[in-house]
Amino acid sequence: MKNLFTPYEFKGLQLKNRVVMPPMCQYSVTNKDGIATDWHYNHYVSRAVGGTGLIIIEMADVEPDGRITDYDLGLWSDEQIPALKRIVDAIHAHGAKVGIQVAHAGRKAEDAPVPVSSSAIPFDADSKTPRALTTAEVKEMVGKFGKAVERAVQAGFDVIELHGAHGYLIHQFHSPLTNQRTDEYGQDLNLFGKEVIAAAKSVMPADMPLIMRISAQEYVEGGYGIAESLEISRAYKEAGADIFHISAGGEGPIAAAGKPGTHAAYQVPLARSIKQELNVPVIAVGRLDEAVLADAVIGNEEADLIAVGRGMLRNPYWTLEAGVQLGKDAGVPKQYTFGFPRARA
Repeated sequence: MKNLFTPYEFKGLQLKNRVVMPPMCQYSVTNKDGIATDWHYNHYVSRAVGGTGLIIIEMADVEPDGRITDYDLGLWSDEQIPALKRIVDAIHAHGAKVGIQVAHAGRKAEDAPVPVSSSAIPFDADSKTPRALTTAEVKEMVGKFGKAVERAVQAGFDVIELHGAHGYLIHQFHSPLTNQRTDEYGQDLNLFGKEVIAAAKSVMPADMPLIMRISAQEYVEGGYGIAESLEISRAYKEAGADIFHISAGGEGPIAAAGKPGTHAAYQVPLARSIKQELNVPVIAVGRLDEAVLADAVIGNEEADLIAVGRGMLRNPYWTLEAGVQLGKDAGVPKQYTFGFPRARA
């Protein structure tokens, strides 16, 4: 019977447990140059010390105007590689594996003078109206994703995640709400995402998994649901995505169609559906901070990996605490054994 501390292996990725720190923007690049700082180093390495199996570093953008804010990480320049490699090497030294989320904010790029998107539709009444990318610019954007992934590979990451969720650029292309194009990228709403996947895979080692994060349900008026996201995911699987990170929302103001559920594990049914229908590994996320609940999702085979976000912001040693609660060996560092009595048993 699998549990939260059962090792996980897929292609060349070998994890000591099934706990994932999902990407959460820190907005802490004080020089606005996209280069990771000491804050990022301490933030991520502490979670490796804390026993996390896989750490996914926050959204790193493929061009300066692709950032949510100017304080975000970047992967548009070789100058951004060394600071990330320093973090990667330290995480590896503490026994964890590490990925990075590669993305473009599209119309949600708050500090871009003129954001870009699939179509010229603003996020809401208070947001800037984006400029629709030309067909040629879309193809150039695919290349920018490829170059960013190549830099991530050079930095030593174990896995790459593409951000196709939460209303960012890939999501803007595959959502009928935001893609009203008439060119090839409007005729096939998944085409941009598929081409980005192909560009990423072309520069990744063959045994390195590619994660695609999607919003499996849009909590907006007229938004898509699980039936449509299954088709989106199927297209991305066929294009080469290996693992799916299942979230929801972000494509518009949720008040227009009611708020999503806020109960524990409210997104797990979405992850379970995609796992079962497409026979792919999935990461479940969303209010899974209780160790017993996270363990149950794995044990019930509803997901393969569990992402713990807010819980890990509160406690970098969430995984070690979960081991105590579940009576499992979480690999407590010898320096911390006096704080975890079960680790000395």
